[in-house]
Amino acid sequence: MSTSFADLGVPEHLVRGLAQRDINSAFPIQVAAIPDALAGRDVLGRAPTGSGKTLAFGLPLLANVGKAEPKRPHALVLSPTRELADQIRREIAPLGAARGVRVAAVYGGVPYGQQRHKLHAGVEILIACPGRLADLIERGSVKLDNIKTVVIDEADRLADMGFLPEVKRLLDKTPKDRQTILFSATLDGDVKVLTEQYQTNAVRHEVGSDKPDAGDALHYFWSCENSDKILITADLVDDHAPAIVFARTRRGVDRIARQLKDQGVSTVALHGGRTQGQRNRALRAFTEGEADALVATDVAARGIHVDGVSLVVHLDPPEDDKTYLHRSGRTARAGKKGSVISFVLPDQKRSNQRLQSALGLSGEVTRVGYDDVFDGTGGILGTFEQVGRFKEDPRPRGGSRNGSGNRNRSRNSKGGQHKGQGGRSAGGSRNRTGQKASAGSGGHSGGRSSRGGSQGGSSRKSSSSSHRGRH
Repeated sequence: MSTSFADLGVPEHLVRGLAQRDINSAFPIQVAAIPDALAGRDVLGRAPTGSGKTLAFGLPLLANVGKAEPKRPHALVLSPTRELADQIRREIAPLGAARGVRVAAVYGGVPYGQQRHKLHAGVEILIACPGRLADLIERGSVKLDNIKTVVIDEADRLADMGFLPEVKRLLDKTPKDRQTILFSATLDGDVKVLTEQYQTNAVRHEVGSDKPDAGDALHYFWSCENSDKILITADLVDDHAPAIVFARTRRGVDRIARQLKDQGVSTVALHGGRTQGQRNRALRAFTEGEADALVATDVAARGIHVDGVSLVVHLDPPEDDKTYLHRSGRTARAGKKGSVISFVLPDQKRSNQRLQSALGLSGEVTRVGYDDVFDGTGGILGTFEQVGRFKEDPRPRGGSRNGSGNRNRSRNSKGGQHKGQGGRSAGGSRNRTGQKASAGSGGHSGGRSSRGGSQGGSSRKSSSSSHRGRH
């Protein structure tokens, strides 16, 4: 039985605002945390990525916040990345606008001027990355002496990125009787120290496994020639977009994005070497369905929350199991299904064995080639069947490469799929010649709408015959 936001005590005007976005039923972490947060209690929450944490703290902030003076916000949200900070702002600002609740996000990579102007005018809720906030305090643009509530979002990420000392210094500048809400994928180690020092009689709410996981994702480990990785990835994205593709370096991100574009895949790139404007445009294009693939580094992708990502591709291997989990957590969010593909080159087999062991993901690495991926019925992987069906010695199933190594792919004008208002071709995925397959062949059927800022959306159907996360 679903729980409405009104049942949780959320004010009527916020419930109406949520209903206008087709958000009517609360997720488990929201059901657990919102009543205590509304009551002003300290909350310690553990929930996986994509579980609805933003509204779990955002709605109580909007309900309880008072009118702020210039430079003195009433609520502070600390975020590990600028992308996450901006996404939190976009999630809660429209809900507060009707009642005059001003919400601003401050982070590095952009000029100080506009941020300082907003702070001088006054904001009720300030969302901030620790480094930029510390700089603004030093410049006299903001004071934390009137903060009533602090939210520490993705505390484990803040710890991983080395921000906890700065977080502690910022918390020390806020009143001791503040409300402190903390959300994290894990509650041990440095996060535990933070909760012990800065929370008082916190109510603990936990949703999901006690270890970080990749949700309901299906996991595949493929061995292939290095020269085939881009070709295979292009077809994966073509039939199972939206997808996030991970690379280890900024240069690698730019190279992979160019190569995918050369294969006719609408692609955007995200890494720390790009300006904030470029990063915002890339993320917006991906969120709104204008791009099928987002190629990103690990650091740039931290904190990205985009609904409906069907596929994650580890084109470059992750640094460790924790990075694998964080990357993979971009799909199979909020109860939806998704798939994770990891490419394993011959010299990476031993390190991949250690990775699979640490993750608790059994199963052999499957040898695939470009021609293996198509099943001849119009879909890559079909319905994501067991990867063991692919053969060591593939039989060609049509399609060819031209002299430059690129595939001869039949596409419509502008080099892409038939696009509607928001995305993929209606009626299913494509085979190698561009012929549309039936929706039942495992393709991504129907138009793709905006993926951001919603708890709704339909889930893909996938078979359960591959490696599943069980950690």
